[in-house]
Amino acid sequence: MSEFLKIEDGKTYFITMTIVDWVDLFTRECYVNILIDSVKYCQKNKGLEVYSYVIMPSHAHFIVSSAGNLSHILRDLKEHTSKQIIEEITANKQESRREWLMEKFTIGQSTKTGKQAFRVWIPGNHPEELYSDKFITQKENYIHMNPVVAGIVSQPQHYRLSSASDESPIKVLPLR
Repeated sequence: MSEFLKIEDGKTYFITMTIVDWVDLFTRECYVNILIDSVKYCQKNKGLEVYSYVIMPSHAHFIVSSAGNLSHILRDLKEHTSKQIIEEITANKQESRREWLMEKFTIGQSTKTGKQAFRVWIPGNHPEELYSDKFITQKENYIHMNPVVAGIVSQPQHYRLSSASDESPIKVLPLR
């Protein structure tokens, strides 16, 4: 069964969005801002509810739900951010890794347009339905401890790109 079929409307999920080849894309503020702005847009205009998150250099974890079609929201979020990231890479003359990034994200030519096709995100979101308070707590701890385990910070609240931080750029809702 495809993981895209596992997401049911109205339920809460732990999801993981991973950059192709685990490229450390979110070490650059411009790409972080694209993801944050897109999540905020989906919150405001598409009904995305975010309860916990962390944006790591090569991936992001979220606990999310939506009264609408969460699978479609996530698909649209990834499509939009992919386009924006590719545009930023090609336009940013200061990007020292531009050629390498474009090589990593190139998947050939689109059969529809004949133009170069790119993939920034690995397909799928690895959704795990949150079915109990114990499982919710486990996933929240996993999210918030991710930058600590990676050796980026010593305390979860010190990582700005996380719902554990007081400086969190994404508004989160209480889960319980």
